[in-house]
Formats: sequence, structure tokens, C-alpha cells
Amino acid sequence: MIIDTHLHLIYRDRLAYPWLKDVPALDADFSWETYSREARRLGISSVLHMEVDVAPEDIPSETAMVQELSRMPDNLIRGVIASCRPEDPGFAAYLETQLANPFVKGFRRVLHVVPDDVSEGALFRENVKRLSGTGLTFDLCMLPHQVDKAKALVDLAPEVTFILDHCGVPDIKGHGYDTWKTGIADIAKRDNVRVKISGIPAYGDLENWTLEDLKPYFDHTISTFGFDRAIWGSDWPVCTLGGGLSTWVATTQALLHGCTKEEKDKLFSGNALGIWKLA
Repeated sequence: MIIDTHLHLIYRDRLAYPWLKDVPALDADFSWETYSREARRLGISSVLHMEVDVAPEDIPSETAMVQELSRMPDNLIRGVIASCRPEDPGFAAYLETQLANPFVKGFRRVLHVVPDDVSEGALFRENVKRLSGTGLTFDLCMLPHQVDKAKALVDLAPEVTFILDHCGVPDIKGHGYDTWKTGIADIAKRDNVRVKISGIPAYGDLENWTLEDLKPYFDHTISTFGFDRAIWGSDWPVCTLGGGLSTWVATTQALLHGCTKEEKDKLFSGNALGIWKLA
């Protein structure tokens, strides 16, 4: 069983995605029908939708749209990681509305698309801390140079479970292993952080990356976090830039060569079931 904890759906006729104009390869519609056809063939049995940084006024509509899709017969979507703006005064009220909807499993605010000091603001930190005791997670999507800011946020909210996206977004194409590895080891020392094995082909040479390019990053991530704190995600359709969904599933299986069935089960499904109560 595979649980995909990081699916993006793009419906440009329903929502606004300001950032797409800067990424022509992704400036298209990526529908549930297209994804699910391939996902079912690969053994993906449950899915969490990850917010796609829609225009702020469309944040509630994105959650509503995905929840509507989840009601289709035989749909695999079990919940959403919703977008949020913890730096805004309206976050507390927004959180209250989301707590009433069990389909919402957590939140994300992408940190590398805003100034570094946004996550250092008192309101931002206070609002992230509001997640304590709610069971809702907070995804950290940040660049290696921002790891100290992420660690500070994690330390200020020890009762919140944080999910580090994409192995900490290493610069694989630029051979950024040494810059990245120390930060990953440091943030892994925090017991309230989990890591998502996802997205890394997009940070290599899109046309020419190999398994050996990715292996040091995978190995270091697992050695620091362990299989008990790692989950899997596709990062579709971003993964199509570096080969696609089938390629990433096969690559993950190859990276797991020599691992036990128990370790593989934890990564692909068991840990996600425990974090988000998806059973």
C-alpha cells in the first residue's frame, strides 16, 4: 500500500495560481482524472492533497474544490493540507473554521517564496503555536539556508508536528550536499519533526539525473530521521519535470533496496496513517 501525502491538483478555470506564469512547464491543468489513472496502476491507495499556493482569496475555495472531488465514487483523496497565512491577523478565525472540518489534516505556508523574516514575526509564531493540541500538522517547505529559521519555529511550538517537505529541498543539481547535510541533521534532532521523501528529482538535472545522484540525499535523510519519522509523497505534477509519477515510485523502490519490509511499509503508508489518522 502506498499513501501519497503530497499531491497538487491544478484547475486554472476554478482557481488563480499567480506563480504559474513563472513556471511554463507547470502552467497547465493537472486534474484528478489524469493523476488517478496512473496512481492506481502504481498501487497508490490513499492521497492527501497539498495546497498549491493559490491566490490568498482562493484559499477556502481550494479546500472546498478538493473536498468536492473527494466525494466522487471510488475517490482516493482522504484530506487536505490547506494553505494558510499565519502572518495575518485573521489566522485565528480561519483556524477555527478549519477545525470544524475533519477533511483538513494540516497546513502549509511555503517559506521560500516570502522574505526570510516572515516566519520570525511574533504573530506568525504565535499563530503556528495555536496548532498545539489540535492534531493538525504544519509543513515546512524551505531552502537549506533557511534551516535555522525553521528550527526556531519548531522549537517554539514543541507540541506541533512539523513535516519537512522534499528532504529539505537540497540543491542536487548544484552539488549542494555539504551545504544541506548539517542542517538536516540538526533539524532531525527535534522529535516533533517528520520528513517527507518527495520531490527531489526536481532539484537535480531534470534531463539527466540518475539514481546515484539522489542516493546520498536519501541515505542521509533516512540516517538522521530514521524510518519511524519518514513519509512518502509524489509531489505530482512537479515530479513530471524530472520523469513523472511512475519514475519517482520506481526510483523510491530502488533507493529502498536492501531495506526491510517493515521499513518500507513505514515509509509508504504506516507513518502517514499514524500522523493523520487516515485509516
